[in-house]
Amino acid sequence: MSLFVARRLRRAAREAFGWDVLRPGQLTAMKAVMRGRDAMVVMPTGSGKSAVYQVPGTLLAGPTVVVSPLIALQRDQIAGLLRNSGQPAVAVNSSMSRAKNEQAWESVGDGTARFLFLAPEQLAKQDVLERLATLGPSLFVVDEAHCVSSWGHEFRPDYLRLRQAAERVGRPPILALTASAAAPVRADIVEQLGMRKVREVVAGFDRPNIRLEVTRFLDDAAKRRAVVERAAAEPKPGIVYVATRKDAQAYAAELGELGLSAAAYHAGSRSAERSAVHDRFLGGELDVVVATSAFGMGIDKPDVRFVLHASVPGSLDAYYQEIGRAGRDGEESRAVLHYRVEDLALQRFFSTGRPDPDTIADVSRRVRDRATPVTPAELQEETGLSAARLTAILNLLESAGGVTTERGKVVPVPGADAEQVAARAVESALAHESMERSRVDMMRGLAETTGCRRRFLLGYFGERLNSPCGNCDRCEQRPTGGRADAVPGRARFRAASPARHDHPFPPGTSVHHPQWGDGEVLSEEDGRLTVLFASVGYRTLSLPVILEKNLLKTVS
Repeated sequence: MSLFVARRLRRAAREAFGWDVLRPGQLTAMKAVMRGRDAMVVMPTGSGKSAVYQVPGTLLAGPTVVVSPLIALQRDQIAGLLRNSGQPAVAVNSSMSRAKNEQAWESVGDGTARFLFLAPEQLAKQDVLERLATLGPSLFVVDEAHCVSSWGHEFRPDYLRLRQAAERVGRPPILALTASAAAPVRADIVEQLGMRKVREVVAGFDRPNIRLEVTRFLDDAAKRRAVVERAAAEPKPGIVYVATRKDAQAYAAELGELGLSAAAYHAGSRSAERSAVHDRFLGGELDVVVATSAFGMGIDKPDVRFVLHASVPGSLDAYYQEIGRAGRDGEESRAVLHYRVEDLALQRFFSTGRPDPDTIADVSRRVRDRATPVTPAELQEETGLSAARLTAILNLLESAGGVTTERGKVVPVPGADAEQVAARAVESALAHESMERSRVDMMRGLAETTGCRRRFLLGYFGERLNSPCGNCDRCEQRPTGGRADAVPGRARFRAASPARHDHPFPPGTSVHHPQWGDGEVLSEEDGRLTVLFASVGYRTLSLPVILEKNLLKTVS
């Protein structure tokens, strides 16, 4: 049976798309989809994630629904499907006229189009869900799935409704796709989407053609000068990531004064301005885009030669996602973090979402005390909370077993005690805050490590790199003891011998700590273990102290 499914998939890939070879990770995920299983797929940018739904989508009986967060990204994916395979695909979104949207629905209904792209906001509409249910979709794809997770770096509250949306349209198999998701984010995605018997496929995170560098500064003015000088000197095009809208405008202006074609991109700009910058960059009209984290999804530009960070990202997830926009063509590129330890204070501020027990309890009581179900919009008006804040609280209450969502309305769970639910929600929120703080600490760990930066970065994602990479600034500073291999387009390093573990806690080991509970060893470097604990997040522990005081126990 497995061989038959694999042959069908390979034939479809060859005949519909002209792909003679499917990568092992792609084929594994595709087979899970064809068997009707949910699948969580994490693959680096440029490794063919979209193929995982595109090839099965040509074979499945009903349409494939693709939830994609940006209209520009939907447009690019639809154009790619038509270009690569001739497969017609359509989108329904707010940028199109009613007539165009109606035409799209009809083309899916009569089988002309097998792929329907929707923004998550569309799936909050009851008429959209009802119409989609009548089409009987065969596959429910969540692209950029890290947006589902409140532990992800691009969390979007609208994604939290996707679990209910999938149920409303017949609960087809769910396929979650992302280029960047560490272990806690993957687990949260699975939970938030209500995925069952998940086939998890995590391909290698390594992007060896991207050279990793960190330049440390004591003075902010010196750092700012260095960012501008580096952006001006590097081969173009490139991206400079900044923390604030003000910095985006300031750096873009400075680069423009040097004669470069530069533009700022941030969430405060008008939609038309952002679209223009996006299109100009993809079209090769801009040397540099200076952007906040709002710029990124949908940037399928292969020849980005550098990504500079003028400030510290909030997590290694965000850092990895952003540097991954460089070197998609496989050619040499650079990722340079301009690091000042004081900048971590800003990220700690952003990561602190200390829960307000009174507000959580108030929302819980309001839902419980109403005679009829209430919409989130009604709750927002009653409480005065922002949409994002209210959605986060409702998500906490739902996780705590106090409320649920039915047909777009919030209802209390029968028999649930509002105060107890609120207490559990607060506990969960505190654990979330601890996790976020630990992710900032891991970002500092990458910036200040004395060992191979790539090994540290990959260890965060649970991937082992036994030999130093040879293509980061730390490896350049290493004493001789291995030799660099000449690989076209990049430098690599072959260690004299593979890593050896003379202790019971190699990466991948499940462990228990007397204070922090269960966790998993992610990496080892220079006598330190990085362990991910479910209760408190990431912790870096001294291996000699662990062994001396017997602080960790292996868990079978």
